Amino acid sequence: MAVRENAYAPYSDFRVGAAVRAGERIYTGANVENASYGLTICAERAAVFAAVAAGERRIEAVAIVTDTPEPTPPCGACRQVLREFGLRIPIVSVTVGGRRAEYTLDELLPESFGPDNLR
Repeated sequence: MAVRENAYAPYSDFRVGAAVRAGERIYTGANVENASYGLTICAERAAVFAAVAAGERRIEAVAIVTDTPEPTPPCGACRQVLREFGLRIPIVSVTVGGRRAEYTLDELLPESFGPDNLR
């Protein structure tokens, strides 16, 4: 929840914090918007990229925090980035109000394209 406060969301005011567990560490990310909307980065991808930059190659779990009435699952782009690291990744989405939803990546991205398709 703390990293959500670091989000840069001057256009949407949709502040998101995320964390991924990889190895024995937790890597966090916050969404960063850009005036050129297509260049915005989601919190989930920021956390994954931080883990990869630290040398991790396996994502074990993802947590997402939003200030919405209902928990928010990852967007399509984040789902595809997570797919690079496996199908059974558990994803927990919570709201600052305490609502919670749990998914696995294969539930959110059925019939997905991944590394095995390139072999």
